[in-house]
Amino acid sequence: MSIKEMIREHPSVGADYNETLAEAVKHAMYCAAICNSCADACSAEDMDMRRCIRLCSDCADVCTMAYRVASRRTDENRQLIRSVLAVCVEACETCAAECARHDHAHCQRCAQMCRECAEDCRRALVALNDEVHA
Repeated sequence: MSIKEMIREHPSVGADYNETLAEAVKHAMYCAAICNSCADACSAEDMDMRRCIRLCSDCADVCTMAYRVASRRTDENRQLIRSVLAVCVEACETCAAECARHDHAHCQRCAQMCRECAEDCRRALVALNDEVHA
């Protein structure tokens, strides 16, 4: 199954399919799951991981919001999608910086996913801005 295909097949999308936005939706879904898993793994570590757990949990929630809002295409609100993507970039960058500080494999994986998600959301923002100003 593919969320990108689901978005493409939406009756309101038609020729307005935006590949960069669909990629951001896909990676926000993955990022939400990985951040959630990382927060849980951090809770099993022997050291104090409260900050990492909090930032991973926040990022998971923001990424969930981002993919849910951005995948809705009926009577879409591009400004809201742009705002949500910008918040997602911020949450991902904050989480990536914290996770990168830890040597745990789960934190390193989470940091990488957050960086990828932030980059995809930035690209989607550029594409949406280009559509608005075209």
